[in-house]
This record gives sequence, C-alpha cells and structure tokens, in this order.
Amino acid sequence: MSLKSDLKFPVFLVASLLILLVASVVLRRDNHGEYGGQAEITLQEPRDTVIDKDVFGIPRDVYRIENGVVEARQTLSHIFSRLGFNQADTDRVAREMKDVFNPRRIRRGNNYYAYYAMDGSAALSFFIYEISDLEFVRIDFRDSIRVLRSQKQVSVIPGATSGIISSSLWNTLMDNDLHPELVMHMSRILAWSVDFYRIYPGDRFKVLYSEQYVGDRPVGVSHVDAVYFLHRGREIEGYRFEADTIKGYFDPDGNNLRKVFLRAPLEFVRISSRYSHSRLHPVHGDRRPHLGTDYAAPHGTPILAVGDGEVTRASYTRGNGNYVRIRHNSVYETQYLHMSRFASGIRPGVSVSQGDVIGYVGSTGIATGPHVCFRFWKNGRQVDHLRLEFPSGDPLPEEYMDAFVRRKELLKSKLDNIVFEEEPAI
Repeated sequence: MSLKSDLKFPVFLVASLLILLVASVVLRRDNHGEYGGQAEITLQEPRDTVIDKDVFGIPRDVYRIENGVVEARQTLSHIFSRLGFNQADTDRVAREMKDVFNPRRIRRGNNYYAYYAMDGSAALSFFIYEISDLEFVRIDFRDSIRVLRSQKQVSVIPGATSGIISSSLWNTLMDNDLHPELVMHMSRILAWSVDFYRIYPGDRFKVLYSEQYVGDRPVGVSHVDAVYFLHRGREIEGYRFEADTIKGYFDPDGNNLRKVFLRAPLEFVRISSRYSHSRLHPVHGDRRPHLGTDYAAPHGTPILAVGDGEVTRASYTRGNGNYVRIRHNSVYETQYLHMSRFASGIRPGVSVSQGDVIGYVGSTGIATGPHVCFRFWKNGRQVDHLRLEFPSGDPLPEEYMDAFVRRKELLKSKLDNIVFEEEPAI
C-alpha cells in the first residue's frame, strides 16, 4: 500500500472527530447558553421565578401580618410603642420618614400593618401605613431602615350606568351602590349646563366612566368618558376628548361644555336665600335688598372662583366678615362673603383660575350660620347671576373635528345601548 493510500483512513477519522466535536459544542450552547453541561436536551426551570406579592409589593405567605386602625389622638409613637419600640427607636424612624411623609399627618381611621418574619426570629420586617385607598408608606427594617412612599397596583375597568332621579343626583347614585367620586365628576362636567339646585324628579342620566380597582375593591373613578343628562326636558350630551393641548368635554357639535363662569362657587350645597330687592333680614328683622345669593354649606367647605380673574380685595369688614372680590374683565366682577378664612396665597393682585379654591365657608361678619353670600356685578351693577346666560369656552378647533366625531360616534353608540330601569309602579 502506498503512503498516500495509507493516510486516507487517518485523515477521514480526524475530520469525523472534528465534526462531532463541533456538533457537541453547538448542542451545549443551544441547551445552556454557555459551554459545559450535558449534550442531552432537558427541560429547564425558568431562571426568574415569579413571586406573588401583595398590594404593598411584599411577598405573600412569607410574613405573619398584624393590622390595626389609627385611633383618635393616636400618634406614631403610640403605635410603635405597641410594637415594642422604645422612644429612641421611634425617633429614629420618624427622622427617616420625614423626607417621605410627615409622621404627624397620620389620620384617625387609617389602616396600618406590621409584617413579622416567620424564620424563628419573629423580627419586624416591614411596617405599612395607608395614606389613602391608593397611596401608602412602607418602612423596611430588614437591614437598615428604608422608607418608601408609593401607590398600590391599580387596574382600570370601564363602567356604565343610568338612573332616574327621584330626589337628587347624589342619592340616586348612592342608591345604586356607585362610587361617590362619580357624582363629583358628573357635577363638574355638567356644572355649566345643569342647575343642580333645581333637579326635578324624573330627570335622568346615562354615563360611561372608568373605575379604579385595587384587587377586587373599587377605590375611585379616574374619569368619565361620556354623559347624557335629560334635565327639565332638555337633552345634554358631553364627550371627553384629548389631543395635544386640547382637553375637555364637548357637545355633539364640538362646543365646549365649559362656560365662562361656574353656576355657583360651591359644590353640592343648597341655596338658602336668593337675590331679592326686598328680603326680610334674618338678623336686623327689617326688609332690605339682598343683592346676592346665599349658599348654605358646612363650615370649612372650599369656596371656588367662578371664573378666571384677579383678586382685588381679600379683607374683613364688620358686615361682610372675611371676603374676597375678583375682577374677571372689564364687564364682570364677583364677591364671596362670610369666609372662615382665606385660602393660602389669596391676596390682592393674585391671579386665579376658574375652580381655584379662594377660601372656606364660615359665618364671619353678620351671619346666622355657615354660608357664602355670592355677589355678581355686570357693568358695575349687581345682578342675579342665576338669570344670566353665559357664553361657552373655546370650541373644538376645526383640525380636531374628524377625530372627535369618530370618538363621539363610538361613545354615543355605547350610551344608546344603556337602558333606563323604570321604577315599578306602586
């Protein structure tokens, strides 16, 4: 056999071994992402195991939990004393908290939770204080004290409802177990179109909204998408639209539901005395003009600026008590009397926007109970604002109309599918 033929078998053998080696390396990289290990294909456990956590971001079934409710006049020191802390440790926790949450602001009725390790040490690992339904403070004691202020995981679920009013919008929604925030959203959207002080039995509504949930518990209403309201025989529709800097509620033709002025400086209160040229004065006992509208409300209720403008007076007189006067333009001015106090920053020369809080209901000056006397000037004369028709805000710009119409038609079809449940005849 020649030398050439003798080399054929070794060369073939070496080439075969190299192919097998490369294949083995490829298999190992495919199965493990790196060199080494077995060449066989095996089922692997996922590298990142999903850990089930509670609404505060703490792993479930790892800690023993004790919960409590803040009692009247209870402070952070009281709570941590019950948890076994001495005053020095409590002071240290308070110092760590102060940049995140003021411990003096804990409120009666709010919940707190203590998480204890179940590893035999029974050490306090976490402390949770619920600021609200959505927000909480978490203190981590495991290594060093670490304080976090955060929000719970929230899911948003669309909702739809309707109602026929027998007494008030509030009562109707509460009777249907709906969240109170829905009332507030609807009142703000329709504040310029519906006289909530003259709601009539038989007035009715439909509404599309988005409700916030933590787990299976409703905690609020994020927004309303569309609303239909039949008020004293007049149909009112509003559709939410947002694009670029545009944000608001518009009627089917793209007109802004927002008016230049709010109908009233308070939400959900009653008129205790109307504008009159001859009213029996509740204190002096004689008849005299009352060129304003009195709105009765609980002490401390926020008073709102009914329109954009500049504060010209924020002062006190014996008759008016604490009062604020606002110039809106060369035609209109408004005045708000008998405040318990002014809102922070309210003083002459300050600009305010519609809906800003300017003060709080009280009974300063000559007043028999907590209310705000609201006065309205047009061209220098006091007038009854409830008899005036105010222009709307800016309509939807033409370039957004096509997008608005598409959205409106979608929402309107959903509103049309909502039926009114008539009350059974007695």
